[in-house]
Amino acid sequence: MKIYDLQQVNEMAGGDEEFVKEIVKAFLEELPPDVALLREAVENNNPELAYSFAHKMKPNLQIFGLELSENIKNLESWSKEARDREEILEDVVYIEERVFLACEAFKKDFNIS
Repeated sequence: MKIYDLQQVNEMAGGDEEFVKEIVKAFLEELPPDVALLREAVENNNPELAYSFAHKMKPNLQIFGLELSENIKNLESWSKEARDREEILEDVVYIEERVFLACEAFKKDFNIS
C-alpha cells in the first residue's frame, strides 16, 4: 500500500502527467523545510508560528491523501490553547515521518533525484 494517494491530484490534473509531476516536485521542495520549521517552532514553544506552518501544510497533506488531518488539528488546537509542548511533539514526529516516507516514495515513483 502506498503512503500517498494521487486521486485528488489526478482529478485536478485531468490526465496531464506533467502537471502531476510538477505538483509532486512542489511538494518535495516545500514540505520538508516546512516540517523542519514546524518542529523548530514547537521546540521553541512558539505556538503562533507552529499554527502558521501547520495551516500552510494542511492542503498539501490532504491533496496527497497523507491522512494527517487529525495531527494537524491537534497542532492547531495546541497553538490556540497554549498547552505544554510535550503533548504535541508526538504529532510533530508522526507528521515528519509520514512526510519523509511520502518524499522518498515520490522520488522513487516519479524518478526524481
